[in-house]
Amino acid sequence: MAGEAPFRNIAVLGTGLIGGSFALACRATFPDVSVAGWDHPEVLRRAAELGAVTRAAAGLADAVSNADLVYIALPIGATLDLLPEIASLASASDVLITDAASTKAAICRAAAQHLRGRACFLGGHPLAGREVSGIEHADAGLFRGANYALVGESGAPSSARFESFLRALGARPVWIDAETHDWAVGIVSHLPQLAAIALAGVVNDETDETGLPLSLAGSGLRDTLRLAGSPYGVWRDVCLTNRDNLVRSLDRYIQALEHLRGTLASRDLEPQFTAANQIYKSLRELD
Repeated sequence: MAGEAPFRNIAVLGTGLIGGSFALACRATFPDVSVAGWDHPEVLRRAAELGAVTRAAAGLADAVSNADLVYIALPIGATLDLLPEIASLASASDVLITDAASTKAAICRAAAQHLRGRACFLGGHPLAGREVSGIEHADAGLFRGANYALVGESGAPSSARFESFLRALGARPVWIDAETHDWAVGIVSHLPQLAAIALAGVVNDETDETGLPLSLAGSGLRDTLRLAGSPYGVWRDVCLTNRDNLVRSLDRYIQALEHLRGTLASRDLEPQFTAANQIYKSLRELD
């Protein structure tokens, strides 16, 4: 038992993969907490069936009104659109508002602009997820052992409570500023996604009516293209709100590819393979 919950009344806005997983983790760790879900009715019905939410909110105001924690797990564009209304609804209460979007600078700026009164905002990004989306794929253990970026004042009481909450759910909180976060994830998260999309496009364009070369592909290509299964709807707003960092990351990736192309006829590729092997080893050690 994790002890007393730092938050008792939680509103989860968006009960898909991330929001649903957060709700399930909350309910599994702190069975007595109340979790109000806000989403499309059919999604909320399934979330209730899975035990992720204790009640389906009738509307945004109903979800936020009694909450001491508002967890926004919506697409970036929807989060930006709704922040003014959420801030207005929560202004009179001691509520912590946090999000789970994978870019932080734009959202933290919007929160600073609109949040007034006693409510506090803490930017968040769980470095966990899958190439699939939806409540059907939600998992109470999704955040366990995963880094969880936090952007805000680490010394604020509500921030400390949320950090404690995340640790109870098994996550590893990492404090970072918004701009550094967006640069870092542009390299280690957003660039791999775009690289997978580009590679999938090459394979598709090169595959002829006989099915070649795709029909000769093995597990290596499948593993490399796992991220290509992610839906565009999840990534559209990421690209729009982290464009500058993505352009820089793509430029560096193109430079690396051009170097590989230029050294194919020589034996100068060993340092690149050695460095790549070390990065892979480092990632394996993090598991």
